[in-house]
Amino acid sequence: MIKPHEIRALSEKEILQRIKDNIEALDKINFQKAVGGEVKNPVQVRFLRKEIAKMRTVLRERELKSVKNSLPVSEGGKPAESGAA
Repeated sequence: MIKPHEIRALSEKEILQRIKDNIEALDKINFQKAVGGEVKNPVQVRFLRKEIAKMRTVLRERELKSVKNSLPVSEGGKPAESGAA
C-alpha cells in the first residue's frame, strides 16, 4: 500500500494517472462480481478504494494550499477579509 508521503512526492499528472488506473481496476472487479464470477482477491476492493481516497486527499491538500497562498495577508498574519458583512 502506498504511503501518503510517497504520494506527495509524485507529480499531479502521475497521481491522476494512478487514480485512473485504480478506478479501472476497481471497475473490472465490480464487473466480475456483477456477472457472478469469482473475485480472486476480494480485499483488493478495499485496498483500491483506500488508495484512491489517499491520492484524492493529497490532490485536495495541494489545491487548498495553493488557494491559501494566493490570498492576501492582513497585518495579523491571517488572510484579509474581502467583504463587508
